[in-house]
Amino acid sequence: MEPFEVYSRFAVEPVRGEGLYLWDRQGRKYLDMYGGHAVISIGHSHPHYRARIREQTEKLGFYSNAVENSLQKELADKLGRLSGYQEYQLFLCNSGAEANENALKLASFHTGRKNVISFTGGFHGRTSAAVALTDHPDIRAPINETANAIILPFNEIEPVKQTFEGHEIAAVLIEGIQGIAGIREPDPEFLRTLRDLCNRYGALLICDEIQSGYGRTGEFFAHQHYDVEADIITTGKGMGNGFPLAGVLITPDITPVPGMLGTTFGGNHLACAAGIAVLEILQKEDLLARARDSGEYLFQQVQALTMPLETVRGKGLMIGMQFGFDCAELRTHLVKKHHVFTGSSSQPQTLRLMPPLTLDRDTVEYFVKHLAQAVDEIA
Repeated sequence: MEPFEVYSRFAVEPVRGEGLYLWDRQGRKYLDMYGGHAVISIGHSHPHYRARIREQTEKLGFYSNAVENSLQKELADKLGRLSGYQEYQLFLCNSGAEANENALKLASFHTGRKNVISFTGGFHGRTSAAVALTDHPDIRAPINETANAIILPFNEIEPVKQTFEGHEIAAVLIEGIQGIAGIREPDPEFLRTLRDLCNRYGALLICDEIQSGYGRTGEFFAHQHYDVEADIITTGKGMGNGFPLAGVLITPDITPVPGMLGTTFGGNHLACAAGIAVLEILQKEDLLARARDSGEYLFQQVQALTMPLETVRGKGLMIGMQFGFDCAELRTHLVKKHHVFTGSSSQPQTLRLMPPLTLDRDTVEYFVKHLAQAVDEIA
């Protein structure tokens, strides 16, 4: 039996990580400017993170949600304080797709409706309802097709208004910043109008912060840049720094009913220990401020380069660099020759950068130097 090939792979096997770097079996060192799909928020193998998980394994690794687990309360309290959503409820699960699936289910339960609006370029996961609302037809199987998923043009408010007038809408699902689409931000007025329309028609606003959350953009959640409050927020990726952990933050207006949502592994003791460690490190090392500073510096440095760079998009350490050519060869060359990992997107000309939030200015300069060399070498 062979492992199923999830993505096309680089011919590199990292076996060790520390901070911003990875090492392969041959001892070669690689700079991680992608964070394994934005998962590595606090850096690889952080000492406090390792210690928290190790201590928990020596006590209890797992028991089901049929018993009390004070670690869940500790995680929820810390997350509420750092995110500014103290009054919200937290449902813990294992992945971003699972978080979105449960958020959509909650919205349908709460409103009694079944239609949901999402947007072109959006990516919300590969499970049933999440993939139906994802604008990637190539990963949507026939069983996932449903008339309840209404995908509208991103950043165009008139089609949204018309859809609200003609349908009973349970929720609007939107990313704080679209990641896989190549780092595309919602217009502030677009997002605020979505909030107003949800209020007017009794729908819920769900902000998908799975990739853009946990400080990556310099605010805890990307939608907080626009002074908008969501009814439901989904989070994952950087929440566990590699340990499978995701969550749904739920407005106090929704009354929980036991059994409405369920999970076997979600919120288990080891996952909570990992999640608590991430929040403690984010706060102690002021990584939101680090993301803002390093992100601004990275913007400045790449914009000063003389290369076929058309635009730089994003906030904090969620950055899309759009070139005048397909970036596939550039990404491969950066790994093979310069030992730097970067990310792709559904926009072939966009290079995606989502490094650990511990990125510093010296490493920004190192990356920009190697990026410029790589572009010259493949020209």
